Amino acid sequence: MDDTQLLRYSRHILLDDLGIEGQERLLAARVLMVGAGGLGSSAGLFLGSAGVGQLTVVDHDVVDATNLQRQIAHNLVRVGTPKAESMREAIAAINPDVAVHTVTQRADGALLAELVAQADVVLDCTDNFATRHAINHTCFALGKPLVSGAAIRMDGQLSVYDPRDAASPCYACVFPQTAGAEETRCATMGVFAPLVGIVGTMQAAEALKIASGIGSTMAGRLLMLDGRRMEWTDIRLPRLHSCPVCGHR
Repeated sequence: MDDTQLLRYSRHILLDDLGIEGQERLLAARVLMVGAGGLGSSAGLFLGSAGVGQLTVVDHDVVDATNLQRQIAHNLVRVGTPKAESMREAIAAINPDVAVHTVTQRADGALLAELVAQADVVLDCTDNFATRHAINHTCFALGKPLVSGAAIRMDGQLSVYDPRDAASPCYACVFPQTAGAEETRCATMGVFAPLVGIVGTMQAAEALKIASGIGSTMAGRLLMLDGRRMEWTDIRLPRLHSCPVCGHR
């Protein structure tokens, strides 16, 4: 680190858990974030400000005026701009040292296979059930830790699915793809604005812990937030031996 970086990251360096070595690991980290909406806005800004070396942002959508109620990485000037590009501009305004790579196409299986292979940690900041399962399948196939968040209406949830941990379940253990769950999206159901910020910020925290090697992750746990009462429920999750994605590993 040069003098400018020592000053920029001084409050991280002062942490006994992190220090210079941990910050240097962050500067060398490669993070993939799928989704640059509500969850991705908060997660991406904190990943960038914390000094993640390389951040790849995948989102095929463009900024819309209805996004601005909660997607704090975007603004009125960038309405109509691809969300991934808007995220890159927002991070550059905070920390131009971060190399932000943007992919403005839908995250299908072939694209995920390429990008997940290059990442140290993956964040699922999407709102699409099929895409979530595709990300989970690819992460477990390639052995990459996945930080998954969701928020709708007044409810949020957060977990880490880590194939490096033999006891960790995967997303499909908790939300089976065959369950026929109905899609719930902000466009039709609404979402409390700060909720995506809370969950997205916690996703960034888990990803930074994984990338820097500090603390313990949330693997094997599901945190559920009731935003009406601001109450958290912490559920322990086992790996299912019958899971088609991770059960026989």
